[in-house]
Parts: sequence; structure tokens; C-alpha cells
Amino acid sequence: MKITLLGTGSPLPNPDRSGPATLVQTTHANILFDAGRGVVMRLAGAQLLPIMLSGVVLTHLHSDHVCDLNDVITTHWVMSPGPTMLRIVGPVGTMDFVEATLASLRVDIGYRIDHHADLNEGPLLEVLEVHPGETFTIGGETVLVGATDHRPVEPSLAYRIESGEQSIVIAGDGVPCASLDELVKGAGAYVQTVIRDDLVKQVPSARLQDILDYHSSVEQAADTARRAGVQALVMTHYVPAPNPGSEDEWRALASAFEGLIVMGSDLTSLDLDTMNVT
Repeated sequence: MKITLLGTGSPLPNPDRSGPATLVQTTHANILFDAGRGVVMRLAGAQLLPIMLSGVVLTHLHSDHVCDLNDVITTHWVMSPGPTMLRIVGPVGTMDFVEATLASLRVDIGYRIDHHADLNEGPLLEVLEVHPGETFTIGGETVLVGATDHRPVEPSLAYRIESGEQSIVIAGDGVPCASLDELVKGAGAYVQTVIRDDLVKQVPSARLQDILDYHSSVEQAADTARRAGVQALVMTHYVPAPNPGSEDEWRALASAFEGLIVMGSDLTSLDLDTMNVT
């Protein structure tokens, strides 16, 4: 199994970091988790096109995690050689969001159908809304759904992908909670969005201070990884974006966890079979 951090950014625009998106690749599947800004370009950077995806899985419906789902849908549609279904999985509300996205693309879809004789219908989508405790399959892989605490954002979900003897948990946003601990327990890798609360607290912005109570700090993510006994903690969605050369400061804050700590720029990847980071 392989994890690639397609987008390590946040709602705060950064020219070097795309919005939240993580690619999990197994022998049988290419699964995209979340679809933040620039995700299709980062997929191309990972040598993958939307038509090669087994599906898209959403952790929650905050705009920074879903704002480029429209690009994934459109590019998958226009690059497919024939009618090809794209599977989209997410929490309750995903169906409404996808329908609204298609409505926003209605004019474009009409133009393309009018101009290309082989595009005789719009994008083919299969949308599945899931709940904590359920499982689903995507690309032949089994995925377990868990609840996260990102209140007032509800529902928000985490996912555990099992492939052979390996497992990966994609946690999305949120603070530590019992359901996340249970989902992460014994996983090979745990992917968690993180903030530097020590730095955020120095910014005189009430709106920015509001993020502190519903995002995991680096220390909290490390504690979750330690309790769960995972092999690797993969940090992403950095707030603020790390300055070049400051990565060791972030890792030092995660010292409660003694396993492998992975962080970096967009397209950083971890191969679980070799534990090699590139």
C-alpha cells in the first residue's frame, strides 16, 4: 500500500500547497480521499489521471476538502473513452452536494454534449452515503467507516482501508475522540490533519483562533498515534504552512509517538511495504 499527500494545504492559499487530498494505492485500487483545490494537477504529478481512480471518498463537506470535486468529475468524464462510472462516497449530505455540483456544471455539460457526438450523456456518477460502523468496497478493497469529532461539522468521517495484512486510516479533520482511537488501533499508517496551535495562538485573529477547538494539534495527533500503536503517523493539512527547513520542529512536537513521522510537501509519499518515504 502507498500513501501520497496530493495536497497538504489548508483554506489559507499557498502557492506551493494544493488543498487537502490524499491518494491511497493498493494492488487493486487507486482511491482519492478528499478533493481540495488543485487536486487534478496533483494527480497528474503523481502519474495518475482521474480516469484511473477507483473512486473518490470524502471525509466531510468543508469547502477546502471538496472544492475541486467538480474538476475530478468533469476531467474523468471527458477523458473516458466511453461511458464510465465514477464512484463517490461520503457522509450524509454528499448526494445533495454532488447534485448541486452537477447543476453548476449544467451549461458546460450541455456545450460538450452538443459539440462531441460521442458524449451523448453527462457524467455517470454513483453516489453512496455512509455512516460510522458501516463498511463498503471500492476497487475491490474493504473500507471501514468511523466517526470523527469536527463539531459543529456533522457528520465527519474517517476511513480505514484494509488490503492484505496492511491498513491505513485517513482521518480528515477533527480532534481526538474514542471512535477515532478505535478505528486507528493497530493500523500501519494514520493520516491526520494537524495545526501548530502554538503558532496559531500568536495570530491576533478571532476567526483563526476558532480553528483551535476542532482541529488536532501536532501533539494530539502524536498522542492518538501512540495510543493506537500505529507504525507511521502521516501529518498533512498544515496550519500554518511550515516554513522551509522547519519540518524538524513539527516532528519534535510529535515526540510522544516513537514510530515513523511523515510530513513534507505535496506529492510526499509513504510505501507501507518498505516504509520508504519519497
